[in-house]
Amino acid sequence: MERVSRRRPPPWIRLLPILVALAAFVPFLPALSAEFVTWDDNRNFLDNPHYRGLGWDQVRWMWATFHMGHYVPLSWMTLGLDYELWGMNAAGYHLQNVLLHAANAVLVYVIARRLLTIGASSALPERDLAVPSLMAALVFAIHPLRVESVAWVTERRDMLSLLFALASVLAYLRYHTGGESSRRTWYVTAVALFVCGLLSKATVMTLPAVLLLLSVYPLRSLGGAAGWWSASARRTYLDIGLFAALAVAVSMISLVALDPPRQLGLVDKLAVSAYSLAFYVWKTIVPASLAPLYEMPAEIDPLAPRYVVSYVLVIALSGAAIAARRRWPGVAAAWAAFVLITLPMLGIVQNGPQIAADRYTYHAAPVVGVLAGGVVARWQGRRRRGALLATGTVLCLLAVLTWRQTTVWLDSDRLWSRVLSVDSTSSIAQIAMGDLRIEQGRFDEAAYHYARGVALDADYAEGHNNLGVALSRIGRDAEAVEHFRMAVTLDSAYADAHANWGVALGRLGDEQGAVEHFRRAIALDGGHADARVNYGNTLTRLGQAEAAIAEYEAADRVRPRHAVTHLNWGAALAQLRRYGEAADHFQTALSIDPTSEEARRYLDAATALAERERAGEGRPRP
Repeated sequence: MERVSRRRPPPWIRLLPILVALAAFVPFLPALSAEFVTWDDNRNFLDNPHYRGLGWDQVRWMWATFHMGHYVPLSWMTLGLDYELWGMNAAGYHLQNVLLHAANAVLVYVIARRLLTIGASSALPERDLAVPSLMAALVFAIHPLRVESVAWVTERRDMLSLLFALASVLAYLRYHTGGESSRRTWYVTAVALFVCGLLSKATVMTLPAVLLLLSVYPLRSLGGAAGWWSASARRTYLDIGLFAALAVAVSMISLVALDPPRQLGLVDKLAVSAYSLAFYVWKTIVPASLAPLYEMPAEIDPLAPRYVVSYVLVIALSGAAIAARRRWPGVAAAWAAFVLITLPMLGIVQNGPQIAADRYTYHAAPVVGVLAGGVVARWQGRRRRGALLATGTVLCLLAVLTWRQTTVWLDSDRLWSRVLSVDSTSSIAQIAMGDLRIEQGRFDEAAYHYARGVALDADYAEGHNNLGVALSRIGRDAEAVEHFRMAVTLDSAYADAHANWGVALGRLGDEQGAVEHFRRAIALDGGHADARVNYGNTLTRLGQAEAAIAEYEAADRVRPRHAVTHLNWGAALAQLRRYGEAADHFQTALSIDPTSEEARRYLDAATALAERERAGEGRPRP
């Protein structure tokens, strides 16, 4: 039964949720100026037309896709709504992320008040619950570890899934502490919200374990005086059983969707898991040198110092929590909840190139906040004022650090520069930086970063391909061919590498070799428009314009209204002296890219030749 003072709360307490929302919003204001970044945003949004809108085709895709290893249909639907509202303006997507985070902070505040009320040993006035709950929400909301989830559009699923998970916890608490008339409604609501959380991101699958912990403390419906197999305990097991069954079902779907990379051995997994857990604890206390990527080392030595220190820290914290379980049950419950929530992301199933990630703390962060609020709540009088002063000072510092960390996510250049400033041995960041320099036309710098990337990871097929592209752009085609060859050796189904290999061979004068690799690229990926266009260009040079036109037509079906396709299509038609048709394609190319001087020049020439033909002046070649 809740133990609260019946005295009317002071009016200022009603304003605290608004204060929480504002405090959660302000440190992330720089995100509203951020772009989509080349860390999955490009693959999820810039190069993915399927999510754009909420029409039947888009919704059907959202509920059927395992795009990039995730089944997150509700998250996709919020992103489809963003497209309806904002198009491809990244500011709108970031705004929704920040608003969802602010809503989560308010939910943490409400849950903290309820948990602190239930856990209190005697009736407390509202102000004695409200201020510690405020601290709990702020510790969650403005910590720099939250930045990766909030400022990265791809991680919309973090905010949305936690929103549903927190709402489910709140409904479950109301189910346990409310009157009989409303209990069934609150339970059904809790289950429905949990399902929505699972459909937003499967990370919330740990919620049944959290509810089990809450049943032990502070609800006390399990263990202690309630016993472990009393009537109330059995009812609790049944209540949570439905949550657990749903979590297991979704975890199976997630494993199918994940298509995980090569897995580490058991001992290495344990080392990585201990390191990750220790890393999250340490970064929560000292949030310095945060980066968007902490790349997995090429080799894991379980006896290396950083792993040994991690074993010691995890064992020590676990031992301290067990020892404190009677005197400070909230501390023990908080540590157990933190471990359980982060468990799926600790490396038990390796699901990416990282050894740890800031975003993996987002779902466990409310636990840290509630623990901090509980500590403040226990202190009275002058000690309370001192605690509030110390906590307020720390929160101000965290807000400043969060603002600064958010600026890291403003664009791809800052993001990958930050990764390299923290870890210059990150092959992924070196390759990503090379990609940026290619887009900027800084090909020498691109070649440098790509070369660093493949030196760090010689088995990275994409790195070899990209280095080949950069070398080809600066005229070193013979060297480029060797890297395309290596990329194909590492990944025989790498269509891009074959297509790029064909381009380099064409520049070296080996047209037949180029044809062979273009054909191979198209066989591997029939929708490879660039391979088809370049194949068509080679056929045109070989005097096979009719065959070239068939390739341009196929490319246009895959990628309609592409200026380069129509420009080369027109050239092939001109070779066949079909100048009127050629002029039509040059006109199309110019309408797509009005800055193309080549298309304008070819259009003028083809138009003149077509007019001369019609006037009976012969058929001179352009």
